[in-house]
Amino acid sequence: MSSLFDTPEERIAALREQIHHHNYRYYVLDSPEISDAEYDRLMRELADLEAEHPELVTPDSPTQRVGAPPAEAFESFRHRVPMLSLSNCFSIEELRAFDARVKRMLNRPPDEAISYVAELKIDGLGVSLTYERGRLVAGATRGDGTEGELVTQNLKTVRSIPLRLQGSGWPSPVEVRGEVFISHEEFRRINAEREARGEPAFANPRNAAAGSLRQLDSSVTAGRRLQFLTYGMGYRGDIDFQTHLGMMERLREWGFPVSRDMRLCEGIEDVVRFCQEWEHRRPGVPFDIDGIVVKVNSLELQDALGQVSRSPRWAIAFKFQPTQATTVVRDIQVQVGRTGALTPVAIMEPVEVGGVTVSRATLHNEDEIRRKDVRVGDTVVIQRAGDVIPEVVSVVTSKRTGAEKPFVFPRECPVCGGPVERPEGEAVARCTGVACPAQAKRRIEHFVSRTAMNVEGIGPAQVEQLVDRGLVKDPADLYALTLEQLLPLERMGKTLAQKILRNIEASRQVPLARLIFALGIRHVGEHVAELLATHFHTLDTLEAASEEEIREVPGIGPEIAASVARFFADPQTRQLLERLRAAGVQPQAPEAVPAAPADNPIAGKTFVFTGTLAQMTRPDAEALVKSLGGRATGSVSAKTDYVVAGEGAGSKLEKAQVLGITVLTEEEFRALAGLE
Repeated sequence: MSSLFDTPEERIAALREQIHHHNYRYYVLDSPEISDAEYDRLMRELADLEAEHPELVTPDSPTQRVGAPPAEAFESFRHRVPMLSLSNCFSIEELRAFDARVKRMLNRPPDEAISYVAELKIDGLGVSLTYERGRLVAGATRGDGTEGELVTQNLKTVRSIPLRLQGSGWPSPVEVRGEVFISHEEFRRINAEREARGEPAFANPRNAAAGSLRQLDSSVTAGRRLQFLTYGMGYRGDIDFQTHLGMMERLREWGFPVSRDMRLCEGIEDVVRFCQEWEHRRPGVPFDIDGIVVKVNSLELQDALGQVSRSPRWAIAFKFQPTQATTVVRDIQVQVGRTGALTPVAIMEPVEVGGVTVSRATLHNEDEIRRKDVRVGDTVVIQRAGDVIPEVVSVVTSKRTGAEKPFVFPRECPVCGGPVERPEGEAVARCTGVACPAQAKRRIEHFVSRTAMNVEGIGPAQVEQLVDRGLVKDPADLYALTLEQLLPLERMGKTLAQKILRNIEASRQVPLARLIFALGIRHVGEHVAELLATHFHTLDTLEAASEEEIREVPGIGPEIAASVARFFADPQTRQLLERLRAAGVQPQAPEAVPAAPADNPIAGKTFVFTGTLAQMTRPDAEALVKSLGGRATGSVSAKTDYVVAGEGAGSKLEKAQVLGITVLTEEEFRALAGLE
């Protein structure tokens, strides 16, 4: 021990400061001051001292990135502020339309230049990091945007994520968000090791990053060399930033790695040039990017623009044109989905597209096959739509030999032989067989999926065996499975079987919205399921609701209302729900809004906010309405009671005036809410 330090505690503190400093220099400033060997020497000395004095070990010590025992399962984590998803655009014209929309909503002239920030859209996994008193206390995946999985110990292994914040001025708590990803070089190394062990290779770097972050043993995650870049903040207390760039600079000062390729763009044409430049430079980037994220720089304007559904109005993702390749169609097969939808799929000679080997591509529906005239034996151009889902773009007719065979769409289900119907006005044909095993398999896969009932351990392979062996015919049968029934399944050990049974048991009590989504109602995604759960509060109430009552739910249109009403009126649905209840499935009702005083003028009323509020943000105003028993929606309709118009109010104000809806100033709204 150096003579400069009188006690082990002092030396340990000094070593931690040095290591935190060198991590900041390496990962944030990209300007290391010492060699890797010297860094390793400091880490070894710290680890040895902490081993001698375990009472001095702290959670934010650099040695604590790895070492926790394997977890049995991940806990759920509710984000303080929802992690919104971005709307996408795929052309320069759509990007300019986004700019025009922003100006229109802000009531700005068409020739005014809005300041935007443009940054690379990394194809990784979004995460949220929570710090209290400057120390990392929780790290979670995005999940459904409202609730993710707590993977703190795994995120601690990512060396570019600070375990404690640098500098000063950070609030407590504070939530930082960013992307976890894997470089192309690391992706190749991981796959080479997996193939050498006889394990299946990861399909792409994003899957590798996601799989690495969800390891129950954090030492596995630590061996994957994940990287992290921050792109913003969630909950930030009362700290006041003026611009997105200012916020990012503060995050850099606190010790977070921030993309050096971020650019302030004055006007949309500057954004266009940035997008075109990086689409050209994309092949040279050492990790996967699939586009450019464009954000309004002013946080005040961001607040004024607000959000729609689960996407902010002040940001958009410009997606690069997907990579294309040419191959040959060897066969066309038809898959049957959980709603009976028949989807034709091209089986092709394997070909690499955007770094991924592809042998199957969707043909969408019968009309698409006819329009593109795809035949078995054709040479076709394929691409990964959104850089994810392979699809056939066109046929190379010049390479036809005459041996190609036109495809005849089936009039009977290829799985159960039941009749196939195509409703008038729809592009999709559907199997109407009530006992179709293919539909049953897809419904069960959906039911157990992570964003539905989250029965981890049951995937497509397990569902296939459970249905084929007659053990499961519908989701209710899952709750009667036993250890003895699971053990004979292929690749099923006792540990996995016990884990599956524990997860099935845990799924008996899930939030009502998850169960509604899990039921697989046509047109009902996660967001609509949340709306229905919040409005009806119990499954019994929703099941008994009429189409008209469902249509009364804010955000539910006539098509969705009709679909939901048909679903719950079906005798098979009622039978399934009774069996689920008998199996002990008891969905948890959404948290009740505290009862408002009887004389509260906001309770039961629907509000729409438009324009810029001077004394509070729009999200704060909407939260206030909800806390007082009212509703806040994003669009004006005949059901709207009040429109609160701030500075720069636009089309919503005009519609309210046409419909004769009461319009309030911000001061009048605050008085109505009892704030004045």
